[in-house]
Formats: sequence, structure tokens, C-alpha cells
Amino acid sequence: MDINQLSNDELKSWLEDAAKLWLAHDGLWFQSVEKKYDIDEAIEHDKNAWNIFSPLEAKRIKARLNLPENAGLEGLKKALEHRLYAILNKQEIVEETETSLIFRMNDCRVQSARKRKNLSDFPCKKVGIVEYSTFAKTIDPRIETECICCPPDDHPEEYYCAWKFTLVE
Repeated sequence: MDINQLSNDELKSWLEDAAKLWLAHDGLWFQSVEKKYDIDEAIEHDKNAWNIFSPLEAKRIKARLNLPENAGLEGLKKALEHRLYAILNKQEIVEETETSLIFRMNDCRVQSARKRKNLSDFPCKKVGIVEYSTFAKTIDPRIETECICCPPDDHPEEYYCAWKFTLVE
């Protein structure tokens, strides 16, 4: 296949499918570890994987967007829009000041699938803390990350998780 021959619509479709496959693989390896050991062991391995993957993803996005070394909150906003799962999930920035912003995941493909199956929310907070904090620090080491809520925390119907990013000078 020569991707240079694909139309914009074909490229978008291909990229969305690739993102879905990537997310499916993420879930499958998690379930494999959970089945062999338990959910706590799987979460520990998931944290370890995201601790490596999130900075890698952030570095590639930073290079692709030509963001400066200390890209600040503006750089983080742009980078969050370019994460691989941003194609699949509905996310938004809801509050913004000169020194902070609040990011919410309104529709998470993983959580929505569990909801359709009448399953409880996946308890991803421990993983999310590692994922979002390492991603933000890679975009700009001055950014601190705070979890507002993330499953297993209670959350409103409008979103699954919310994160506050603060630029500390």
C-alpha cells in the first residue's frame, strides 16, 4: 500500500482504524496480565508501560508540531489534541487561566464500551496519573498535573475524568 495514493478521507479512515487497533491491543495485553495474575498486577504493568509511552508520544508530538522546549499550557493544549486516542475520544478544555487549564475526557472509548456492557467503570486513575503527568512534563517540565476525578472516583455523567494542569514558574 502506498499511503501517498490515498485520499484525505481514506487517510482519515486508515488513521482511525489504526488508533482503534492500537487501543484494542492495549486492552488485550492488559486483560492477559489480569487473567494470569489479577487486576492490581495488570494496573501496575499498565502504569509502567504508560510511564514510558506517554513521554515517547509527547516527544513525537512536540517534534511534529515544532513546539519549543518549554511549550507551556498552549503547547500542552495543542499536544493533547494530537494524541492518538484523541481521534477516538471526545475531550475538551473547560477552564483556562494564564497559569492553569482543566482538561476533561467527555467520552472515553474504553469506559463507554464498559457502560454499554453494563460493567462498572474501569479504575484507571492510578494509570491516568502516570500517563497525564509524564505527558505534560515532557511538553513542559514546569507543568504540574492534578487529578480532579478519574474512575474509580465518582464523576458526573458529562465526563469520565478531569485533570488540572498548572504552569509553575
